[in-house]
Amino acid sequence: MRAKQGACAGLSLLLALPLMLTLTASSTARGAGAPPPAEPSPVTDGPPTPTIARTWPVGTRPPVLRTWEPPPTPYARGHRGADLAATPGAPVRAVAAGRVHFAGRVAGRGVVSVELSGTGTPPLRTTYEPVTAAVEKGTEVTAGEVLGTVEIGSGHCPTTCVHWGLLRGDTYLDPLTLLPPWLLHRGPSRLLPVLGVPLPT
Repeated sequence: MRAKQGACAGLSLLLALPLMLTLTASSTARGAGAPPPAEPSPVTDGPPTPTIARTWPVGTRPPVLRTWEPPPTPYARGHRGADLAATPGAPVRAVAAGRVHFAGRVAGRGVVSVELSGTGTPPLRTTYEPVTAAVEKGTEVTAGEVLGTVEIGSGHCPTTCVHWGLLRGDTYLDPLTLLPPWLLHRGPSRLLPVLGVPLPT
């Protein structure tokens, strides 16, 4: 009986040996001990954002109260947009041409989002909140067109603000990258003296 058990154990070992060698060779070919390939970033991978904005969402060049802080993973903490100082009732404008993707309320706050024209598949989408919408889903808008007005008391910022977001599909991006340098860094307009020009008679 003991001899029969030994023979069975030996046969099992003999059958398992080729499988173990195959697995070892496969592991070596892949680079045993090498780290797995990195997963794509949930917030930074993809084509560069085109600088197609032709205006700020509010004001001429509003103070940026908080910038975009990308989360390391889709569900981690971060700041998925930019907070712009605004006054209650101020007009909120589309930064570029597109079609209204959503206009309504989310968690008690007014939200408007616009799919931007000519920005690929899936298209870039800007979001603005808290906003009392003056447009409806499906409305075509041009750059600078009023989407609604700033609501008060969202609790998102210490003072009244507009949270401006940018997405491609489900991936959050920095909305300030939509602004070309001349718009992003432009200071207030200044009138210069006119010299050497005769006064009209």
